[in-house]
Amino acid sequence: MIQISALPAFTDNYIWLLQDQQTQRCAVVDPGDAAPVLAWLKQNPTWTLSDILITHHHHDHVGGVEQLKRVTDAKVYGPANETIPARDIALQDNDRISVLGWNFDVYAVPGHTLGHIAFYHQGVLFCGDTLFAAGCGRLFEGTPEQMYISLERLAALPADTLVYCTHEYTQSNLKFAQAVEPQNTDISERVENVRQLRARGEITLPSNLALEKRTNPFLRTSETSVKQKADERNGRDNRSGAEVFASLRAWKDKF
Repeated sequence: MIQISALPAFTDNYIWLLQDQQTQRCAVVDPGDAAPVLAWLKQNPTWTLSDILITHHHHDHVGGVEQLKRVTDAKVYGPANETIPARDIALQDNDRISVLGWNFDVYAVPGHTLGHIAFYHQGVLFCGDTLFAAGCGRLFEGTPEQMYISLERLAALPADTLVYCTHEYTQSNLKFAQAVEPQNTDISERVENVRQLRARGEITLPSNLALEKRTNPFLRTSETSVKQKADERNGRDNRSGAEVFASLRAWKDKF
């Protein structure tokens, strides 16, 4: 049985910690800072860090890798098309790896960065900065078309898939979602749920794909209400889903 929990880092990052109770081995996803991981290992001295999964090259996702590698025997998995510090295994689209006895499928999801990957195990998705709760990552390197295709690929996974993204952006993302679809009652309900969670100091993740499809504007580009709002924003008829997405992303960048 694998248990997944969050180690907070910086102001709003989460480093995901996977624990295999049987073997007392653990893995982390996107350790931008080694300190929270090292603190956890110190508090749990019977546990061994065996694997580090990296989704993309940004410093807040890889900053702790070399330090963790120096003090553990962890194997580092990361995208082949990006420069990842201390990487042992370079991963391409459709690769499959085994971590803590779980098989993960590797998906190339360019957009936020060009080499960005996601890790999927039945019912569990580690998607870095591609898909967020009620939002998606900024386009630092890729095109709107690439990000749209990446998001559509993730949205095609089973509806009950848990979405483990790496930032606590849910509240601000939902403000934008409400601006796009003010009449969407699923969004209003989620806003209130998230408000209560944050008031209690609790995290809003993981999300799930069913909820994202009801409340995340970037997964709702085929909805008439979303398309109309995107058309209104950039004064043109956005004919394709990718064009609707591009309009929404440009709006969100200035929101």
